[in-house]
Amino acid sequence: MGAFLRFFGISTDDNRVDQATGLTEKQKKLVHNTWAVIRKDEVGSGVAVMSAFLTKYPEYQQYFEPFKDIPVTELPANKRFQAHCAGIIAALNTVIDSLHDPGLMEASLISLAERHKKRGQKKEEFQNLKEVIMEVLRQALGKQFTPEVAEAWSKTLEAAFSKIYQVVTV
Repeated sequence: MGAFLRFFGISTDDNRVDQATGLTEKQKKLVHNTWAVIRKDEVGSGVAVMSAFLTKYPEYQQYFEPFKDIPVTELPANKRFQAHCAGIIAALNTVIDSLHDPGLMEASLISLAERHKKRGQKKEEFQNLKEVIMEVLRQALGKQFTPEVAEAWSKTLEAAFSKIYQVVTV
Protein backbone atom coordinates (compact mmCIF):
# COMPACT_ATOMS: atom_id res chain seq x y z
CA MET A 1 0.00 0.00 0.00
CA GLY A 2 2.86 2.40 0.84
CA ALA A 3 4.37 1.98 -2.64
CA PHE A 4 0.96 2.66 -4.20
CA LEU A 5 0.54 5.88 -2.20
CA ARG A 6 4.10 6.99 -2.96
CA PHE A 7 3.38 6.48 -6.68
CA PHE A 8 0.78 9.24 -6.38
CA GLY A 9 3.10 11.48 -4.35
CA ILE A 10 1.49 10.65 -1.02
CA SER A 11 4.01 9.78 1.66
CA THR A 12 3.23 7.55 4.58
CA ASP A 13 6.55 8.38 6.22
CA ASP A 14 5.94 10.59 9.26
CA ASN A 15 9.68 11.17 9.59
CA ARG A 16 10.15 12.61 6.12
CA VAL A 17 11.42 16.19 6.42
CA ASP A 18 9.75 18.91 4.39
CA GLN A 19 12.71 20.85 3.01
CA ALA A 20 10.74 24.11 2.87
CA THR A 21 9.74 24.14 6.54
CA GLY A 22 12.27 21.82 8.18
CA LEU A 23 9.38 19.94 9.79
CA THR A 24 8.62 16.26 9.60
CA GLU A 25 5.09 15.15 8.82
CA LYS A 26 4.81 14.00 12.43
CA GLN A 27 5.83 17.45 13.67
CA LYS A 28 3.26 19.08 11.40
CA LYS A 29 0.60 16.82 12.92
CA LEU A 30 1.72 17.75 16.45
CA VAL A 31 1.47 21.44 15.61
CA HIS A 32 -1.97 21.03 14.02
CA ASN A 33 -3.27 18.97 16.95
CA THR A 34 -1.99 21.31 19.66
CA TRP A 35 -3.07 24.41 17.74
CA ALA A 36 -6.62 23.12 17.93
CA VAL A 37 -6.51 23.88 21.67
CA ILE A 38 -5.52 27.49 21.04
CA ARG A 39 -7.96 27.90 18.17
CA LYS A 40 -10.95 27.09 20.40
CA ASP A 41 -10.79 30.64 21.77
CA GLU A 42 -9.04 32.80 19.21
CA VAL A 43 -9.73 36.13 20.90
CA GLY A 44 -8.75 34.83 24.35
CA SER A 45 -5.62 33.22 22.95
CA GLY A 46 -4.66 36.40 21.14
CA VAL A 47 -5.29 38.46 24.26
CA ALA A 48 -3.02 36.08 26.18
CA VAL A 49 -0.23 36.54 23.63
CA MET A 50 -0.51 40.33 23.35
CA SER A 51 -0.98 40.86 27.09
CA ALA A 52 2.13 38.81 27.79
CA PHE A 53 4.01 40.65 25.04
CA LEU A 54 3.09 44.12 26.29
CA THR A 55 3.69 43.16 29.91
CA LYS A 56 7.18 41.92 29.07
CA TYR A 57 7.90 44.76 26.61
CA PRO A 58 5.78 47.75 27.71
CA GLU A 59 7.65 50.10 25.38
CA TYR A 60 6.02 48.38 22.39
CA GLN A 61 2.56 49.52 23.39
CA GLN A 62 3.31 52.92 21.85
CA TYR A 63 3.27 51.29 18.38
CA PHE A 64 -0.45 50.62 18.75
CA GLU A 65 -2.21 53.96 18.32
CA PRO A 66 -5.75 52.72 19.18
CA PHE A 67 -4.69 51.52 22.62
CA LYS A 68 -1.29 53.02 23.32
CA ASP A 69 -2.43 55.01 26.37
CA ILE A 70 -4.65 52.37 27.99
CA PRO A 71 -3.22 50.60 31.05
CA VAL A 72 -2.16 47.04 30.19
CA THR A 73 -4.50 45.66 32.84
CA GLU A 74 -7.47 47.25 31.05
CA LEU A 75 -6.53 46.08 27.55
CA PRO A 76 -8.20 42.65 27.64
CA ALA A 77 -11.64 44.31 27.86
CA ASN A 78 -10.90 46.78 25.04
CA LYS A 79 -12.59 45.75 21.76
CA ARG A 80 -9.93 47.36 19.53
CA PHE A 81 -7.29 45.41 21.44
CA GLN A 82 -9.33 42.22 21.13
CA ALA A 83 -9.67 42.80 17.39
CA HIS A 84 -5.92 43.18 17.02
CA CYS A 85 -5.37 40.07 19.11
CA ALA A 86 -7.79 38.08 16.93
CA GLY A 87 -5.76 39.25 13.93
CA ILE A 88 -2.59 37.78 15.42
CA ILE A 89 -4.26 34.43 15.86
CA ALA A 90 -5.66 34.67 12.33
CA ALA A 91 -2.11 35.17 11.03
CA LEU A 92 -0.96 32.15 13.01
CA ASN A 93 -3.96 30.20 11.69
CA THR A 94 -2.71 30.94 8.19
CA VAL A 95 0.76 29.68 9.09
CA ILE A 96 -0.57 26.46 10.61
CA ASP A 97 -3.13 25.88 7.86
CA SER A 98 -0.52 26.37 5.15
CA LEU A 99 2.21 24.13 6.55
CA HIS A 100 1.33 21.82 3.65
CA ASP A 101 1.76 24.74 1.21
CA PRO A 102 4.96 26.61 2.15
CA GLY A 103 4.62 28.94 -0.84
CA LEU A 104 1.26 30.18 0.41
CA MET A 105 2.64 30.53 3.92
CA GLU A 106 5.59 32.55 2.62
CA ALA A 107 3.38 34.86 0.55
CA SER A 108 1.08 35.51 3.53
CA LEU A 109 3.98 36.21 5.87
CA ILE A 110 5.74 38.52 3.44
CA SER A 111 2.54 40.57 3.10
CA LEU A 112 2.24 40.73 6.89
CA ALA A 113 5.89 41.75 7.24
CA GLU A 114 5.57 44.46 4.60
CA ARG A 115 2.60 45.99 6.46
CA HIS A 116 4.53 45.96 9.73
CA LYS A 117 7.71 47.31 8.16
CA LYS A 118 5.74 50.37 6.96
CA ARG A 119 4.84 50.99 10.62
CA GLY A 120 8.50 50.79 11.66
CA GLN A 121 8.56 47.33 13.24
CA LYS A 122 11.96 45.69 13.22
CA LYS A 123 13.35 42.19 13.53
CA GLU A 124 13.93 42.51 17.28
CA GLU A 125 10.24 43.08 18.00
CA PHE A 126 9.31 40.00 15.99
CA GLN A 127 11.98 37.94 17.75
CA ASN A 128 10.56 39.03 21.09
CA LEU A 129 7.03 38.18 19.93
CA LYS A 130 8.18 34.72 18.84
CA GLU A 131 9.59 34.06 22.33
CA VAL A 132 6.35 35.23 23.96
CA ILE A 133 4.28 33.00 21.67
CA MET A 134 6.35 29.98 22.73
CA GLU A 135 5.85 30.85 26.40
CA VAL A 136 2.09 31.30 25.97
CA LEU A 137 1.90 27.97 24.11
CA ARG A 138 3.81 26.31 26.95
CA GLN A 139 1.37 27.71 29.51
CA ALA A 140 -1.78 27.06 27.48
CA LEU A 141 -0.90 23.48 26.56
CA GLY A 142 0.38 22.45 29.99
CA LYS A 143 1.25 18.74 30.01
CA GLN A 144 0.62 18.54 26.26
CA PHE A 145 3.66 20.78 25.74
CA THR A 146 6.11 17.89 25.66
CA PRO A 147 9.71 18.27 24.44
CA GLU A 148 8.56 16.80 21.12
CA VAL A 149 5.76 19.37 20.82
CA ALA A 150 8.15 22.16 21.86
CA GLU A 151 10.57 21.18 19.11
CA ALA A 152 7.79 21.06 16.51
CA TRP A 153 6.55 24.49 17.52
CA SER A 154 10.06 25.92 17.64
CA LYS A 155 10.69 24.76 14.07
CA THR A 156 7.30 26.04 12.93
CA LEU A 157 7.83 29.48 14.38
CA GLU A 158 11.39 29.60 13.09
CA ALA A 159 10.19 28.76 9.56
CA ALA A 160 7.48 31.43 9.78
CA PHE A 161 9.51 34.18 11.38
CA SER A 162 12.49 33.62 9.06
CA LYS A 163 10.19 34.75 6.23
CA ILE A 164 9.25 37.87 8.19
CA TYR A 165 12.93 38.59 8.89
CA GLN A 166 13.60 38.66 5.15
CA VAL A 167 11.45 41.80 4.94
CA VAL A 168 11.89 43.70 8.20
CA THR A 169 15.22 45.25 9.07
CA VAL A 170 17.44 44.80 12.06
